[in-house]
Amino acid sequence: MPFPFPLAVDLPLYLAPMAGVSESPFRQLCHEHGADVVVTEFLSAEGIRRENEATLHKLSFGPGERPIGVQIFGADPVAMGEAARFVSDVFQPEFIDINFGCPVKKVVRRNGGSGCLRDLDLVESVIRAVASATHLPVTCKIRSGWNEEMRDPVKIALRCQDAGARVIALHPRTRTQMYTGSARWEEIAAVVAAVDIPVLGNGDIKTAEDAIRMHRETNCAGIMIARGSYGQPWIFNQVKDLLAGRPKRPAPSIADRFAIALDHARKVIEYETDPRGAAIEFRKHLGWYARGLYGGADLRKKLYAVTSFGEVEGIFADYLQNAERYAALHVSDDAGSEGVEADAA
Repeated sequence: MPFPFPLAVDLPLYLAPMAGVSESPFRQLCHEHGADVVVTEFLSAEGIRRENEATLHKLSFGPGERPIGVQIFGADPVAMGEAARFVSDVFQPEFIDINFGCPVKKVVRRNGGSGCLRDLDLVESVIRAVASATHLPVTCKIRSGWNEEMRDPVKIALRCQDAGARVIALHPRTRTQMYTGSARWEEIAAVVAAVDIPVLGNGDIKTAEDAIRMHRETNCAGIMIARGSYGQPWIFNQVKDLLAGRPKRPAPSIADRFAIALDHARKVIEYETDPRGAAIEFRKHLGWYARGLYGGADLRKKLYAVTSFGEVEGIFADYLQNAERYAALHVSDDAGSEGVEADAA
């Protein structure tokens, strides 16, 4: 079955919805570097229906971000339906996505995200309520279950399909696993074989080669990249190279990597209304862009202290001008570069 909205490719690459990461500037950047579809960070149905100012800001997107889905979460079918109707009428994305995967405690304790997976009747009710409230396709992001005892991704996916989901993305871990252990890609393959709608594979894609291997092992209809995009939005174009049978383009040079980071920063400046707060929040991205560089620990220490975007350009320029000094530190570790957690459910 084809995807329920127009796509220019047969095997789409998605930027996963990630709290505090897949905001508008990063979505734009990933589209420019090969992502075919992006999804907003997950947004509370209650915040949407109450027209919370901060929530509405996160809902905004530009034409350069299409095709785009808006992801909502909540355990009240009525609220979820109202939120879907509002998003459809006011923002008009390509699809509405329902988050049944987030494992974060503050979401789960309200029975949202992966908390819903403890009650598949509730999952169906939420999907039906959203589907009846919008003319847009409804998609779902799920995990393999709440815990090992309730682990049954095929059953969950079939219930989602029966309720009206048009696409399913599976992160094959349980909620209790969080991000520990390995994603069981064989569960993606099992869901692909069981349902009649497109299935997106998600989980443990760190390199372009991982994405190709996932597709080969699961026959998924699309690939959703989450943490593998941190600090390397060019991963999408690298995957496209391999899918097309071309040699994978190399990672950008250090100077080009910094230029991409500064482009990202400029997009943030245009989008955010609090420059100082935005610069502080952007530190996590700076840490990711600095991964794997000689002297990376020292560089990250400086980047994690910035309070303005002007400082970033100066730090990058100093690094490039003093490359030999940084190389002499003989440090090329990635430890600590992900000092700020983000939901990549």
